[in-house]
Amino acid sequence: MTPARATRPALIALGAVGAAGVAAATWGIGIERYLFTLRHATARSLPAGSRPLRILHVSDAHMAPWQHRKQRWLASLAQLRPDLVVNTGDNLGHERGLEGVRAAFAPFAGVPGVFVHGSNDVHAPSPRNPFRYFMGPSARVPTAPKLDTAAMDAFFTDELGWTDLNNTAATLTVAGSRIDLFGVEDAHRDWDDLEALPSAIDALGPRSADIPVLGVTHAPYQRVLNAFTDLGADAILGGHTHGGQVCIPGFGAVVANCDIPLKQAKGLSSWSHAGRTVPLNVSAGCGHSIYAPVRFACRPEATLLTLLPRG
Repeated sequence: MTPARATRPALIALGAVGAAGVAAATWGIGIERYLFTLRHATARSLPAGSRPLRILHVSDAHMAPWQHRKQRWLASLAQLRPDLVVNTGDNLGHERGLEGVRAAFAPFAGVPGVFVHGSNDVHAPSPRNPFRYFMGPSARVPTAPKLDTAAMDAFFTDELGWTDLNNTAATLTVAGSRIDLFGVEDAHRDWDDLEALPSAIDALGPRSADIPVLGVTHAPYQRVLNAFTDLGADAILGGHTHGGQVCIPGFGAVVANCDIPLKQAKGLSSWSHAGRTVPLNVSAGCGHSIYAPVRFACRPEATLLTLLPRG
């Protein structure tokens, strides 16, 4: 066999690999990141006799002002008429991101809602080496500009009527029934104050066993999930992971950017600690950093989570 004939199969194989890479990049950058998806999930976790609770769980919009398709899709979800909106953070993705956040969530004014912060609600995104995510959770960039978090919070609380759950607890009346909730600020940046929660929960006053309790976090670190389970949460909601963002078809996430097991980096699963097991919904989120505009085998999403009474 001549040298030219010997190298031909290798060149063909190399060309095929290159073509597959181009196709995957075209799909992930040009198509899939716009395939906004509403995921439906149901769990029996509420106290017996509770009425069903329809929760719209949104997360990780990473909003830039020019992302009109994402804004229109989020705004359209108000037509679902959820009982409660749970926003698990990282809403901002640009110094003018609040413009897009307003367009996306304005239709939810008057719908009960709660929110916690992710780090990108406080600091603007910055260019990252994507391969560093395979070495462990990402680190904060000290020079990242600060965002107008106060303006975003004012929009959520004053204009939409949502409740700030950062390192605190609250009681809401949802669909005519009382619900207790507690949450923490971004555990990925060690902003979570788990020690503050017991006194915040006690300050809500006496609670009977038939009142549902929800735990809300941006980053679903195991320490947070364990504490929430111990504090009596009937369900836990988190975001942050992007579901892996770039996944392997048939396998799933290869990184989660926190210490949650990879198989629980997206979707509805359960979390057990100290003899209790509760549903855990981790949203893959509907956005991405403007410096990593890609999704592969992991569509942008929100979740309509219906909680039903046990038994």
